[in-house]
Amino acid sequence: MNIGPFAQNNRQFYLIQLQYLGFRFHGWQKQPNNIPTVERMVCRTLRYVFDHSNFKVLAAGRTDAKVSVNETWMELFLDDSKELEMNQFLVDFNQNLPSDIKALKVEKTDKDFNIIQAPKIKEYIYLFSHGEKFHPFCASMMVYMKETLDLELMKKAAQLFEGTHDFWSYTYKPSETTETNVTIESCLIENNELFTASFFPEESFIFRVKGKGFKRHQIRLMMGMLFDLGMHKFTLDEFKETLDGSLRLHLSHIAPPSGLMLYKNEFI
Repeated sequence: MNIGPFAQNNRQFYLIQLQYLGFRFHGWQKQPNNIPTVERMVCRTLRYVFDHSNFKVLAAGRTDAKVSVNETWMELFLDDSKELEMNQFLVDFNQNLPSDIKALKVEKTDKDFNIIQAPKIKEYIYLFSHGEKFHPFCASMMVYMKETLDLELMKKAAQLFEGTHDFWSYTYKPSETTETNVTIESCLIENNELFTASFFPEESFIFRVKGKGFKRHQIRLMMGMLFDLGMHKFTLDEFKETLDGSLRLHLSHIAPPSGLMLYKNEFI
């Protein structure tokens, strides 16, 4: 990795915990034509704080457009002869980040740590409501379903996602070599008590799912199936068939990204 003019022994390694509202961003990863992404904003802020570009960042995982994050990590590779004063850096970094991105903490690590390969537990949540239309301010982090949903049926199905299954039907454009066996440690739908606001509907719900890793769009495909089940477009028996990867059912309902949030991303 060549990121600056300094010798390898001057390279410093840090972990930075971040949170951000994803609604106005086109995901984490930098894109051409100055499209707003979280990575672009983070790097622009670091260049200002450091007054140089002798650094690189690497995220523990990428998010899609409009997906928010409550807790995740990125690694900072810094080529600088001056040791980073972490407390002051955290203050300076936050003061210059846009208001929809916040750094929670910074920790020193070393060259042997691999943020991509390090074992992690990820917990995603998906916020939604149904019935009476919610206040427009909710749209940045919650999805409104105009149909009345059968919540009890959805709750029963959500628990059936738990365990190890072949999630071929919940994998976006799998190839012949894609590994689609995934273990889900916990999965449920519950009343939303995590996030509240005066403009939130009286009742909203959270789909919560936890595991070591997920395929692209897997959570949104799972949520799309639960929405279809809640609208009685599928029966519970038909839903159970989607957990049999040998049937290779092509699911097309990908729930909107704005309701999805990476709630926790923890190293284990």
